[in-house]
Formats: sequence, C-alpha cells, structure tokens
Amino acid sequence: MPVTNSRRRPTIHDVARASGVSRGTVSRALNGDPYVSTAAAAAVKRAVAETGYVVNRNARSLVTQRTGTVVMVLSEPQEKLFEDPNFSVLLRVATRRLAQRDVALVMMVAGDDGDRERVVRYLRGGHADGVLLLSAHAGDPLLEELESLALPAVACGAVLGREGLPYAAADDREGARQMTRYLVDLGRRKIGTITGPLDTPGGLNRLEGYCDVLGRKATKKLIAHGDYTRHGGEAAMHELLDRVPGLDAVFVGSDLMAAGALAALRERGLRVPDDVAVGGFDDSAVAGSTHPRLTTVRQPLEQVATETVRMLLELIDGAEQVDSVVLPTELVPRESA
Repeated sequence: MPVTNSRRRPTIHDVARASGVSRGTVSRALNGDPYVSTAAAAAVKRAVAETGYVVNRNARSLVTQRTGTVVMVLSEPQEKLFEDPNFSVLLRVATRRLAQRDVALVMMVAGDDGDRERVVRYLRGGHADGVLLLSAHAGDPLLEELESLALPAVACGAVLGREGLPYAAADDREGARQMTRYLVDLGRRKIGTITGPLDTPGGLNRLEGYCDVLGRKATKKLIAHGDYTRHGGEAAMHELLDRVPGLDAVFVGSDLMAAGALAALRERGLRVPDDVAVGGFDDSAVAGSTHPRLTTVRQPLEQVATETVRMLLELIDGAEQVDSVVLPTELVPRESA
C-alpha cells in the first residue's frame, strides 16, 4: 500500500531558504534565466532535490504558483448536473467570465465520498488557484478539507453553518414571499409548499419566505419536502394531495420540481390553474416548456455566476476578504397561476 505523505507541499520559499539565495533568484533559475550565476543555479538545483519541490507545469508565474485554473465543484449526484438547467447556466457564465481573464474552468462532481476524495486529491495536487462551490450542503465534509487547503473559495448561494464563506445568491426568502403573496392575492385559501432540501439555503429560505406570508396558516400538513428533482416534486405533490383535501394552490421550491408537481396533478385529474394554482422558483428553461407555462420567481443566475467569479478572482489576486452579494428576484406570472 502506498504511503501518504501528509506534510505540506514544499514551496518556492522553502527552496530559497535551502539554497541560501533570494526567491527571485530561485524563480529566475527555475525559469532558465542565463543571467543567474553558475553557483546560484547549482545551489537552487540542490535545494529542489532536497526539499522535493515540484514546479507546477501549468503555473503562469513561478513566484505566485498560479495555475490559471479554477475548479467548480458540484456537491450533487452527477445526474443532477444534466437534469437541472440552473447548473448549466452557472457553468456557462462562469466559463465565459473566467475566459476573459484567460483562466480555465474545470468542472468536478462531489456527490458522494468517493467523488469528494477525488476532488480533494486534485486540489491538494496544486492544480487550481481557487474553487467555486455549487449546491453545497450544510455539514459537507468537503468544506473542512477546503479550509485546511487554504484555497480561495466562493459559493453560489450561502452555505449553512459557514457564514465566513463568501457567496453570491438570489434573495430566496423575498422571492418566496413574492410568490406566496401572489397566490394569496389570487384568493387561494389552502396553499401548500414543496421545499428543496433544508440543508441548503434555497430550501430553507424559500420555506421561511412562505411561512412569513402565511404565518400560523403554514401548518406542517401543508409542507412537503422535495429534492430539486422532477421525480421529487411529483412524489411530494401526491403527498400533499393525499394529506390536504381541497388544496387549491402550491408554491414549489424549483421549476424542475414544479414540472413534476404538474404531472402529479394531471394524473389526479386536476386542472391547473382552475383547481390548483402552481408557482415555481428559478424561471429556468423548464418554466416556459411546461403545460400550462409556469408562473415562477426569476432568480438572476447570470448575475450570480458573474459575481461569484468576480469575488473569487479578487481573492486569488490577493484580497483579504470580499463581501457577499444578495441579488433581487422578480415574480413572472404565466398560465399556471
């Protein structure tokens, strides 16, 4: 079995100390500068061998050890990357914004322990200058690993329990208030909700926004829990219909789950919006393709991706900290409510 070396990776500073020359001289020697003296070059060569220092072949600068690469980590099963259109928007915009700085984006999935171990090994190998986190869940062990690596990291959406981690996000709670108030104003009296996972800020904050509007009327029987998948939304809708006779509206925590809820309502022979009004959240491509088209809350995903990239690049460039950003949402009425 191979032995794992848990020591930190040697740096150019270690080579400078071991060789007795400046960091700049080490950099020039490793870069083949002809003006470095023979004695200094020999000392650097010996120090590299002694310390085990390895030059990152992707580094743009031997002084800064930049790789010119950022890793985007999705903390969900791989199939969600292809099912949920939100992730493709974030990936597309982040790739484009980073390319403007000539920085490459590597996409990695960390949906289980094995995936997380591969991500950590990759990051420990010094292959990235920073990390963009997608759909990070509270208690995710990957977050502790990132802290130990001291890599710049920014999240798309707040991470519960990691208040010090900078993020950009839509105002999930206010967006949920907008949708719930809209359903109330339509005259709906039994309004249920299908939440996302409550260990994510979107799941928790959208539930809180729903409860802010309904107050004591937001009873447990009106709340079903989903997982941001179409199948999860369909199952949760059946659960609500079994539990709440006369349900006449539902706020669903994502458009993809709302598409599943519409399928469940059709299966039960219920008309939308005549019998049950349905509201979603995201204004993703799904919202315009359902029948009827989905009333939803638009979250500015392109701006979220743009802000996360901006913050991460600032941290990589040496900023000690950056402020998180919360962006406004917008109600988009269509035919489902």
